[in-house]
Amino acid sequence: MLPWVTLLVLAPLSGQWATTTKPIISLHPPWTTVFQGERVTLTCNGFHYSPQKTKWKHSYQRRETVRDIPGDTLEVHESGEYRCQAGRSTLSNPVRLDFSSASLILQAPLSVYEGDLVVLRCRSKARVALYTIYKNGEALTSLEGTSDFFIRDARLKDTGAYHCTGFTEDHSISSNKVQIQVQDLFPTPVLRASPSQPLEGRSMTLNCETRLPPQKSKVQLQFCFFRDRQALGSGWSNSTELHIPAMWTEDSGSYWCQAGTKNLSIIRKSWSSQIHVQIPVSRPVLTLRPAGALAFEGTTVTLHCEAKKGSPRILYQFYHGDVPLGSSLTPSGSGVSFSLSLTTQHSGNYYCTADNGLGPQRSEAVSLSVTVPVSRPVLTLRTPRAWAVVGDVVELLCEAPRGSPPIWYQFYHEDVSLGNSSAASGGGVPFNLSLTAEHSGLYFCEANNGQGPQRSDTVLLNVNIPVSRPVLTLRAPRAQAAVGDMVELRCEATRGSPPISYQFYQEDATLGRSLAHSGGGASFNLSLTVEHSGNYSCEADNGLGAQRSEMVTFKVIVPVSRPVLTLRGARAQAVVGDVVELCCEALGGSPPILYQFYHENITLGNSSAPSGGGVSFNLSLTAEHSGNYSCEADNGLGAQRSEMLTLSFTWLTENRRGPVATGVTGGLLSMMGLAAGALLVYCWLSRKAGGKLTSDPSRSPSDLDPQEPTYYNVPAWIELQPVYGNVNPRGGDVVYCEVRSIPEKNRHAAASAPRLPSNKDSSVIYSQVKVASTPASRTQLLAPSAPHR
Repeated sequence: MLPWVTLLVLAPLSGQWATTTKPIISLHPPWTTVFQGERVTLTCNGFHYSPQKTKWKHSYQRRETVRDIPGDTLEVHESGEYRCQAGRSTLSNPVRLDFSSASLILQAPLSVYEGDLVVLRCRSKARVALYTIYKNGEALTSLEGTSDFFIRDARLKDTGAYHCTGFTEDHSISSNKVQIQVQDLFPTPVLRASPSQPLEGRSMTLNCETRLPPQKSKVQLQFCFFRDRQALGSGWSNSTELHIPAMWTEDSGSYWCQAGTKNLSIIRKSWSSQIHVQIPVSRPVLTLRPAGALAFEGTTVTLHCEAKKGSPRILYQFYHGDVPLGSSLTPSGSGVSFSLSLTTQHSGNYYCTADNGLGPQRSEAVSLSVTVPVSRPVLTLRTPRAWAVVGDVVELLCEAPRGSPPIWYQFYHEDVSLGNSSAASGGGVPFNLSLTAEHSGLYFCEANNGQGPQRSDTVLLNVNIPVSRPVLTLRAPRAQAAVGDMVELRCEATRGSPPISYQFYQEDATLGRSLAHSGGGASFNLSLTVEHSGNYSCEADNGLGAQRSEMVTFKVIVPVSRPVLTLRGARAQAVVGDVVELCCEALGGSPPILYQFYHENITLGNSSAPSGGGVSFNLSLTAEHSGNYSCEADNGLGAQRSEMLTLSFTWLTENRRGPVATGVTGGLLSMMGLAAGALLVYCWLSRKAGGKLTSDPSRSPSDLDPQEPTYYNVPAWIELQPVYGNVNPRGGDVVYCEVRSIPEKNRHAAASAPRLPSNKDSSVIYSQVKVASTPASRTQLLAPSAPHR
């Protein structure tokens, strides 16, 4: 019976060998094939103690039975697969037993390893004189006088299917086939170095690792270590380790080991391992190419990091501040480079590290300053309100978005420098202006950090000026504006930013407005009427506060109308020596009015009516005063001349005049009837039209003083047909009314539009309509008269 020991199943774990317990079943007898009726004892091996119970599993033809048996052995007599388990162990590998009913069987051991002495036994129930052993169907040898076949010092080549045959007296019989699998005595060894990459001057231990199966635990193995082709130490040794006290650069190379049996009949070689004696990297040096701490934005700078000493492979890492930029691994030990296209963010400190697995080394820091030329600055104007106004403080802010500090800023109005300021840490700077009107215009700024100035775009600043108090002027075509004239009202503020809105007022009533887009003044035209007299003002506003002009008083002068000349005498028929009052009155016209009296074209005199109305002129008659009279009214807007009035008088005395008048009275009676009728029609039409025969609004022809005969613009004194008769049914003084004979074609016009008498197209007849209360009044002289109102 072969010796059995605890099976150690080895698995690599962190460079060491870890163990798990797996039981192994041993056989007694050691054959896997026996005759029916025989018994085989199974032992569950693999423990340092005898378990109280062992679990056995038997599988045969899809049937499985499980039994717990005290102890670690089980005697069996049935074919099938057997497994065992004790406590917390895993199940053993299966062992297949065959209880054969054949007459000839070939018995073989459960397992075969390199170097084993293998016994194959032929057993027969009949008497057999000769056995023949076969491998893979080919006869190996014939056995006479024995049934055992020996394979000495088994090798892997002995693996195969074996069976045997035997010859009885009358025939040949054949056995079962047995599969012999020759297993490695130990696996290929593995060389392990500790440390795997030794440092120069430090020790290193080599270990040649392999394992024996539990069944071969007592086999003695030997070990030998090699560098390249040279054996190390004393050659073959029973120890699996080789300790090297100090490693140097020249000790680098290819290392391997061998493991073999004591007689070296079985030798296995490990794989080679390259072992490099490591030299720790020295402190690396970081350099900039091109050299220099100053660089311009956009240029390319190369950072080169190199450690003068150190075993390859070396990993280089580049840093900006503490931010990794990149890394590079060099297998040859030389330095590496890293390139940067510079921006302003690349200013700062740089360093590198070198590491070949033996601890990183850090270079000294190198400072790099990236100089960025200033970009084109931006000028912004900040005002306290939407529109800049005189007196406001405006802030000019100049800022270059890019550029290395310090930056020097200069401010300009047009091309005149206002001032400058420096930004030591970058950014922009302000400049304040207290605005005046002269600050309107274009502004710009310049930025410079020593790499060349940059100028901003121009910015237009309009300084708005509140309007000043406007001045209102009136422009008329003449010194005294008259009704119908076109008057221009001109409003202008001498100061103020356009556009300016002008508004015109009469008293507090708005006349109109006008917008001066480019500044200056604005005009408003009036076609004058009488109602336009009064106080005028204007207002100017450009959104910064309205200003009102002073009041201007304006009077519209009404040109005088054509005056009416009347003559007032003391008696019905003027005679030499009488005093006659000439009354001249313009019914329309602005005062003061200057009146001028004329006899023919000779000026008699003049008089002024300061408050309007008419005036009188007294004339003491002489023979030369017969003729045409007129008057003229003028208030500075053009003189107006009255119609001519003819004055005729006689030299008759009072006594003579009466009989003559009486004598002709009867002859003209019928004519007087016609004249009286015409007079009544004319007076009725005059009343209906509101007309009056004098300039006094309160007086009408019927209201005239009976002692003051009135003569209305008589074109010629008619003496051929006058009949002075009393047609007053009541009797009384005589009043002369103008009676016209109207041509047929003018009658309708006269009836529809009565007006003051005119000497055109008509003949005037004087009729005596006298009302007198006393005879004394008939002889009353003309009294002096005052200006007629």
